[in-house]
Amino acid sequence: MSFTGKYELQSHENFEPFMKALGLPDDHIQKGKDLKSISEIVQDGKKFKITITTGSKVMQNEFTIGEECEIEMLTGEKVKTVVQMEGNNKLVSNFKGLKSVTELNGDIIT
Repeated sequence: MSFTGKYELQSHENFEPFMKALGLPDDHIQKGKDLKSISEIVQDGKKFKITITTGSKVMQNEFTIGEECEIEMLTGEKVKTVVQMEGNNKLVSNFKGLKSVTELNGDIIT
């Protein structure tokens, strides 16, 4: 299953606790709750390029499954992590004591 595609954020499940854990201030969290983001993913085998556009902010990260990489978080901070694939539809990474899971279900990313 390929992750390549363009996806619009459908829900903000656990948004506030996740953003607080990342260190975003409350006023930024409140603003972010109302913004829809678009994620564009290009997958080439184990290599991924993800571009997330939220309002006027554009964030781009690239990584290869199983290799250490540096990703930019919403706070602008850069962290090192290793992204793993679980099954053929989940991307999982751990950073700053948090676990991030991106799951592809048909044409929807959660």
